[in-house]
Amino acid sequence: MRIASYNIRKAVGLDWRRDADRIVDVLCEIDADIVVLQEADRRVGTRGGVLPLDRLETELGYIMTDVSLRPLSHGWHGNAILVRSSFTDFVPGRIELPVMEPRGAISVELKKPHLEVIGVHLGLTPGMRRKQLLTLRKVLEERHHPVLLAGDFNERNSKRLPFDPPATIVSPGLTFHASGPTAALDRFVLGPGLRAVSAHVHHSSLAKRASDHLPIVIEIAFTETA
Repeated sequence: MRIASYNIRKAVGLDWRRDADRIVDVLCEIDADIVVLQEADRRVGTRGGVLPLDRLETELGYIMTDVSLRPLSHGWHGNAILVRSSFTDFVPGRIELPVMEPRGAISVELKKPHLEVIGVHLGLTPGMRRKQLLTLRKVLEERHHPVLLAGDFNERNSKRLPFDPPATIVSPGLTFHASGPTAALDRFVLGPGLRAVSAHVHHSSLAKRASDHLPIVIEIAFTETA
C-alpha cells in the first residue's frame, strides 16, 4: 500500500498564487492509495477547503473523508485525508491534542485491510509539541490494530520523537523549504504490524513550486504480527 503526506500550504505555491490544480497534479504524479494533507483549509473566515473535490474524485478516484465541523471545510484544523474510492468500508475520526493554537489529529480506520492512518500537524513550540507527541504515543500503544502516523511533525530532530520499538520512525528526507530543503519536518511513524518497504521525498519540478513543503511517500507491508 502506498501512502503520501503533503503540507499543501492552502494551495499557495512559491509564486504566491493559490492554484489548487497544481496540488491535484502533484497527487496524480504520486498515485497513492491514501493521502494525508495538512493546511487543506483556509486559516480564517469560513475555513473553507481549497481543493477541487470533483476533480479529485473523477480524475484520481479519491474521496475526502468526512471529519470537518464547518460546512465549507475539507478537514479539521486543516488536516484532511483522501482515500481511494475502492476502500468502501472505513471510519473517519478526530483525535484531540493538547493545544495553544488550532491543532489536532484526524484518522481513518480501514476495515479491509485493517489499518488506521492518523494525520498530524504538530505545534511550533517544543513544549507543546512534546505534549502532543506523548498523546499520540499513547494512542499508538492503546490500539490493537496496525496504525500509521503521517504528517508535518514540525520537528527537525527525529531523536526528539518519543516513539520506541516496536514503533518505527521513517524520515524519507529533507522536505522544507521546497525551494532548497534543509529540514526533514515531514515523517511517518509505523506501529506494530507494519514495515516500510520503501520511502522517499517526491522531487518533481511541479512539487517544487506547488507548496513550501515537498510531499513524502511510503510503501508499506503488513507483517506476520498484524
